[in-house]
Amino acid sequence: MKRKKIIKIAAIIILAGIVIGAGVGLYLFNMPHRDVQGAKTDYSVTGSALVAEYLSDPTAANQKYLAADGESKILEVSGVVSKISENFNGQKVVLLKDQSDKAGVSATFSEETAEQVSAIQVGQTIRVKGVIRSGAAYDQDLGLYENVILEKSAIINE
Repeated sequence: MKRKKIIKIAAIIILAGIVIGAGVGLYLFNMPHRDVQGAKTDYSVTGSALVAEYLSDPTAANQKYLAADGESKILEVSGVVSKISENFNGQKVVLLKDQSDKAGVSATFSEETAEQVSAIQVGQTIRVKGVIRSGAAYDQDLGLYENVILEKSAIINE
């Protein structure tokens, strides 16, 4: 009799855990995304200045632009289009980089803003708004510079 009661309580606890876990999962899956394009710009910089900041003092630049909670700063970056490509997810990527820079700013466009990329050309100077995800760095093993990464990017029209 006592064993049946313990099994019944354990089954209720497990079922409650499953229901709570499913509820949390659904909430996180359907949570509204951050509206980067509608939000206020935190910093407005040139691509060259941003790269130089990261290469000279990465710790200070990370503290200035990145946030541990995932709500990193929204930047408006201006620069010369060096390359237009697509990443492995089929998203448009624009590299802003002057010829004299060691690294550039790689702006990844979302599905909603990807059509803006068709209006630009290599060599054109543009302004891009997006969320910073990582800064420029030098990879000792490969001997290459890594670009600053912007996500959820959109071109800002003058």
